[in-house]
Parts: sequence; C-alpha cells; structure tokens
Amino acid sequence: MSITGLDHVLVGVADLESTRQTWQQLGFTLTPRGRHIGWGTANYCIMFEQDYIELLGIVDENQFVNRLDEFLAAEGEGLLGLAFATGDAEQTYQDLKAAGVSAQPAKELKRLLELPDGTVTPEFALVHLDSPDTAGLRAFVCAHLTREMVWQPQWLRHANGAEAITAIEISAADPKATASRLARLTSGSPVPGPDGFNLTLPGDVCTLTVTSGDKAEPSLTGMSVMVPTLDLPAGHFARSGIYFSRDTFTVSVDPADANGVALNFTLANAPA
Repeated sequence: MSITGLDHVLVGVADLESTRQTWQQLGFTLTPRGRHIGWGTANYCIMFEQDYIELLGIVDENQFVNRLDEFLAAEGEGLLGLAFATGDAEQTYQDLKAAGVSAQPAKELKRLLELPDGTVTPEFALVHLDSPDTAGLRAFVCAHLTREMVWQPQWLRHANGAEAITAIEISAADPKATASRLARLTSGSPVPGPDGFNLTLPGDVCTLTVTSGDKAEPSLTGMSVMVPTLDLPAGHFARSGIYFSRDTFTVSVDPADANGVALNFTLANAPA
C-alpha cells in the first residue's frame, strides 16, 4: 500500500482567530493563515518534521465548507478527521481499489497562504475515502505537490518542545472491528493493548489506539505529541498560567484549553 503514514490531523473550530491565539498560548508556532480556494474554510497549521495539526474554521458560510458546520453543530469543537500521507495520490487510489477499499479518484486542491512577502498557493492531491472503509471516521489521503511552501524551518520549532504526532485515540463500540477496518488502509495489523487495540502506521511514528466507547459511530477523542523532555511543556504552561497535569511519561492539558482536544505531551519511550 502506498500510504506512508500520518500526514495531518484536523481540528474543527468555531472561531479561527481566537483558536490561533489559544494554540499560540499553548506554545505552538503557527503558520500564516491559509484560505482554501473556492471553499468557505481557512486554516492555521502547526508543522512538525513529518506531520502537522490543521486548525480548520469557517470564514464564509455561504461557500462550500465540507460539512464542518454539521460537525460543529453536532459535536462542538474538537478532532475532526485524519489525513493519511502519500507521495503519489493516483497510485494510492489504484492501490486502495485493488485492496477493495472504496475511494474517490484523486482531486487537486489549492489554498492561498498569506506570507509576509506575498501570498503563495500550496497545492495538494486528495483521495477521499468512503465512510464504511474508515469505520465511520472522516479520513482522506493527502499528497503535497508543493511541499517546500508548507514545511519551512521557522515553523518547525515550538516553545513547548513538540516534535511529532505520536498517537491518535479513537473511541469505538467495537474496538477490534474498527482497528481491523482501519488496518486495511495501511496493510497493518492491530495489536491488542491494555485498553483496546493499537495500529502503528507506516513509518513507526504514529499509533492509532482504539478503545471501547459508548457511541454507535467511532470518534476521535485525543492526540499525543512527542517532546524530548516533559520539562518543556510543563515549564511553558506554568509560565503561561495554563492548568496541566503531569505523571512519569505525560503532560496533559484540559480539553477546554485546547478547543475540545484531549492533548497530551509524551516522551518518545512512553508506554502505549
């Protein structure tokens, strides 16, 4: 399978500019604002070496917003969806079809990125996955056609020490079935864990952890990012007056302080 790992995680938010301030206060460096061409959505991104967090909001409700309004009305702010990575969207589409996964042909998307020296236009190719094959989660595959515009060195350093997305937590009524369905996308194998099933994505950087939940449809419930030392996020939060909890391997902030995201900062050797 030509899916190479996690590309990014989407966070749906009600007020994009307020969200920018919130995540800056959490110690993240944000890119300039991006605006999807022909859509009513815009974003700020938090970039790491291999993956990133996309903070997504509505800036024109009269244009196409890809059901973000429905998500906010039904669920409130929080983790919205997953984007898997590929270097070749068309090949991924063909691979998914061959594996019996229902997907839509690759489509290109552009957005305007408002840089200080002028606006540039990053380009992407997306393969959208049908809901039954993602266990009901919003998910697609993303290929970056102008990667150098998005991954710039000054955006990769964060005051809280964050370096990569290492885990996504998923709640499901049937964890084993959900993990098995997601594994079809990457040719992986779910591994039983203490609280459910773990699926390590290609590249061995990010793990999807599926645990038991009450809702009929699976949902994204939390995210962990890796730091070299817990003193970095803990120190930043203490100086900024942000409430946090800490144990041996993890520093966590309250979802209310991160737009509904259960956000954890973990060490590279933290147990799953």
